[in-house]
Amino acid sequence: MASATPASINSHAMRPLPRAFVLPYGTRASLARHLGRVAVTLLVTLLAGCVAPARHGSLPAPPVPPVVTQAPQPAPSPARTEKAELQPVSYSELPGWGDDRVSAGWQAFLRGCPALEAQPRWASVCEAAGSVAADDDSAVRAFLEARFIPHRVVAPGGAGEGLLTGYYEPLLRGGRSPDGRYRHPVYAPPDDLITVDLVAVAPDTRNLRLKGRLEGRKLVPYWSRAEIDRGRAPLAGRELAWVDDALDLFFLQIQGSGRIRLPDGSLLRVGYADQNGHPYRSVGRLLVERGELALEAASMQGIRDWARANPAKVPELLAENPSYVFFRELPSGNDGPPGSLGVPLTAGRSLAVDPSAVPMGAPVFIDSVMPGSEQPLRRLLAAQDTGGAIKGSVRADFFWGFGDEAGALAGRMRQPLRMWVLLPVP
Repeated sequence: MASATPASINSHAMRPLPRAFVLPYGTRASLARHLGRVAVTLLVTLLAGCVAPARHGSLPAPPVPPVVTQAPQPAPSPARTEKAELQPVSYSELPGWGDDRVSAGWQAFLRGCPALEAQPRWASVCEAAGSVAADDDSAVRAFLEARFIPHRVVAPGGAGEGLLTGYYEPLLRGGRSPDGRYRHPVYAPPDDLITVDLVAVAPDTRNLRLKGRLEGRKLVPYWSRAEIDRGRAPLAGRELAWVDDALDLFFLQIQGSGRIRLPDGSLLRVGYADQNGHPYRSVGRLLVERGELALEAASMQGIRDWARANPAKVPELLAENPSYVFFRELPSGNDGPPGSLGVPLTAGRSLAVDPSAVPMGAPVFIDSVMPGSEQPLRRLLAAQDTGGAIKGSVRADFFWGFGDEAGALAGRMRQPLRMWVLLPVP
């Protein structure tokens, strides 16, 4: 016990004596005996407040050290990107954060680390991530909470809710050479397609890539979809394959990657290589505006149903979207197709975003619902891809994987979205 303070000693000294100590009058010897008893008892009383009784012969407890309170750390400041404000929040504000299997999203993020390690703010956290058991949810969650700060993605006007759509890797039927069945070419980029990158002289154009072709000494827009379909572009010899359905080819360009089943049963994988520079225009929205499709039916399946009922109108409808995507052949394998970050996408854990709003490669937590239901969709993903239609602050495209089941989910997905990007602690 710590030494008594003067105040505590005084309190002991002022305590009234018990009745047993009232002195009887009598002989001098009797008085001396009573005074001796009083002195001993008073001494014991005083000492009892100063020394704790020893336990089993142990030494007195050491003094209790003073409590040191750490000075509060300043709250993180909001971050900004070109199209969004990133507001720091606590993990308790992420709905379902404690319920998600975060290790799955973490493994998707780790696949992107080789593409991030050249950036100083990601290098140290990617290096430290190697010490975390990637399949241990508790360890991953603890690491994220210690090394990352969640930031809610908010539009410049303050809107925090946006749109989540889905995409997938489709399976098409085709061949390496054209015939009566396989008539629609899948092209590699043409030799005359020029990309203009002005970042070196105008850094604020880092997310702008101009596409065009030379006409004399002048750079003009590249051919549109309608012009390419009419044969205006010099694409002879750039065919990777031919497929049997023009609408399937159109959706392949929207998805950005796919697999083509060849006549011998083998699979040809193709992925995004380039684009003609024209803006993307949604044909589903166009059908709604024309009154040919109800808004709730403006999905991939709804457009297919419309096309089967109106085959003669399909070429004209597709030409309304001037954007045209060119492909490259990919190695065979079961990994997901490469996204814009340059790493394979992970089904259910990779996200396409607008890089002007969300940093590429960053972990992102979303709050949405499953297609066609009220089941919550709350999970950790990695921002590893982009898309021509994915523009805006709170806007993302959820990668569902390969095949018909993934396509059914992707085609029906048009859900409300809230999202948080996890940024490394400064």
